[in-house]
Amino acid sequence: MNELKRLPDAEFNVLRVIWHLPNPVTSAQIIGHLGEDNHWKPQTLLTILARLTEKGFLKSERNGRERHYTAIISEEEYMAVETSNFLDRYQGNSLGGLVKTLFSSNALSEDELDELRGLLNK
Repeated sequence: MNELKRLPDAEFNVLRVIWHLPNPVTSAQIIGHLGEDNHWKPQTLLTILARLTEKGFLKSERNGRERHYTAIISEEEYMAVETSNFLDRYQGNSLGGLVKTLFSSNALSEDELDELRGLLNK
């Protein structure tokens, strides 16, 4: 597989559902977990699943009449790449710059600050 690239929102949302379901998963299970805000036609979902398979995020196997999908790239792997790309693009690869921006914009809640302190203490 090539270097991981940022996924379009629709593909990411489908992949996030797959990550949080026991794999392998069927398209019917995915549609059931996408929520009522996503009124997708089955063909639209199948197109997205085919794209994710072509990009190397999923493995697809036919089991009877249905296809079963298994995530090849974990959520942790993808999020690590996304975070690195974000830092590189917006903060000149500076974690300190990102944290400074978050503090100055009051974007962090007290719970998030406590979580950050805990991570730093580790």
